Amino acid sequence: MELSFTDGNYYEKKFDSRIYLETYYASPLGNRMENDFLPFVLKNLVKVFSGDSRFHTLLEIGCGPCLHCALCATEYVEELVLSDYASNNRQEIEQWLQNDPRAFDWSPVAKFVCELEGNREKWPEKEKKLRDCIKQILKCDVHQNNPLHPVELEPVDCLMTSLCLEAACKDEAAYCSAVRNVTSLLKPGGKLIVVSVLNETFYTVDKYKFSCLKFDQAFLEKTLKEAGYEIEQVEMFIAPKTINTISDYEAAIFLVARKSVLS
Repeated sequence: MELSFTDGNYYEKKFDSRIYLETYYASPLGNRMENDFLPFVLKNLVKVFSGDSRFHTLLEIGCGPCLHCALCATEYVEELVLSDYASNNRQEIEQWLQNDPRAFDWSPVAKFVCELEGNREKWPEKEKKLRDCIKQILKCDVHQNNPLHPVELEPVDCLMTSLCLEAACKDEAAYCSAVRNVTSLLKPGGKLIVVSVLNETFYTVDKYKFSCLKFDQAFLEKTLKEAGYEIEQVEMFIAPKTINTISDYEAAIFLVARKSVLS
């Protein structure tokens, strides 16, 4: 039986941020059922950021309760703005920022990222830098023309989104609209980094399933091109045919694109 769309209200009521983190991010190797998905993401993020010029402001759309993407970016940006729809996700990040002893422990992931960068022992410094770098944690609704409404943010020079739009959108039309909405937050010539999953219909947190819009690589690339992007890099990770009861993704995709200067 096909899973019905799980909207923002369902996330507010049923999504347990801490269980999500413990399920998918307790180790830099991720959940064993997801195979090498998380290392694939971390390695590609570090590679992209370390090989590029610095950014003044990076905005992450739909970060959830997660900081792994921000940890990869923190050495290469002056300011980070994080955003998510669900209040419990934003609260989870606020807890970590305040050094609350009850906060989720991101140190295993921080150590892994530092090791990829060449110095595993610098992880306490990286965590401190990330705390200093995060300037705002905003509510985000990708279905609004201004997803950060009522906040008016100056267009940023780097936009990043991971596993957000496919969870937030009911159908392909909504996805295309959401891409256009978030694109308005990026400067012409700015960089877009997308982490997504292909042909996934659900993922699981505790006993609850959450819907995911099923699409393939061709649809994603076509949508971005129609929104005014030039695709610069695509990396793929094909999920091995093993038992996975927590999600049904067929592949992960890491995509880097640049917004047209004419947009």
